[in-house]
Amino acid sequence: MKEIRDLVEKADKFLRTAEYALDIRDYDSCVSRCYYAMFFTAEAVLLTEGFSGSSHKGVISLFGERFVKTGIFERNLGKALNDAYDKRLVGDYGVGFTITEEEAKDLLETAQNFVQELTNRLKGWIETEGET
Repeated sequence: MKEIRDLVEKADKFLRTAEYALDIRDYDSCVSRCYYAMFFTAEAVLLTEGFSGSSHKGVISLFGERFVKTGIFERNLGKALNDAYDKRLVGDYGVGFTITEEEAKDLLETAQNFVQELTNRLKGWIETEGET
């Protein structure tokens, strides 16, 4: 499915943008791009099972119900997605609140691991779909 491939490509692009934002000390943008990379990858995984969330919280909730609670992915990935969502809200909308360099670095590492783990699962699905 092209939409899944597109979401994975967008997640990769957003991770690269997050790295750039970190380099220029734009920590708010870094955490925002990290979250969206994770969000798009979670959306892609949901689509492999025919699910789609109607909101950010919907995607996060469905990912937790369908992939974390069932043991497909570790609990730490569900927590990481929730934490990234919270940091993204601060980064995008917080006034007077700042994301620190350490928080941005930590989330970038978390996002890279999250995207890699989900992408590993998606690779098999994408390859199978490409053959049909």
